[in-house]
Amino acid sequence: MAPAWEKLSDEWAGKGDALIAEVDCTTEGKPLCDANGVRGFPSLKYGDPAALEDYQGGRDYDALNAFAQENLKPMCSPSNLDLCDDDKKAEIKTLMEMPADDLAAKIASEEKKLEEAEETFKAEVQKLQENYQKLMEEKDQKIATVKSSGLGLMKSVQATQKVASKDEL
Repeated sequence: MAPAWEKLSDEWAGKGDALIAEVDCTTEGKPLCDANGVRGFPSLKYGDPAALEDYQGGRDYDALNAFAQENLKPMCSPSNLDLCDDDKKAEIKTLMEMPADDLAAKIASEEKKLEEAEETFKAEVQKLQENYQKLMEEKDQKIATVKSSGLGLMKSVQATQKVASKDEL
């Protein structure tokens, strides 16, 4: 994916308000990555810098470029109200008039929901992993039991019988 990303970045350099960049989340970029919910590498994010979204599309140049052409443009936001429909303008107005502490509490409440969803996901994946491990052990034990019951010897005798019957003809 790196060559595709570098080509895309070169093509978009200096193009309007769009920025295609990379951050090393293992060094100086770690705080930025943590603040934006980066959990795996490579992670691709797009959108308003204050509310980045996860990119879920293809990772080759054509898919990245098509996405960039369609999505990397000014979007409805408090700084681009002229791009908003009436419903979004009303929603932004309501949020802008909200006391800072209330807005912070509302954001914290929504972020808590995201954290809870992530915790639930991790717990359920752990349960699946444990069940998978148990099933693998049971399967391996059954295979060992079947093999130790003489299956190999039975197959050997069967093969010998087939050869013997051909010799008799």
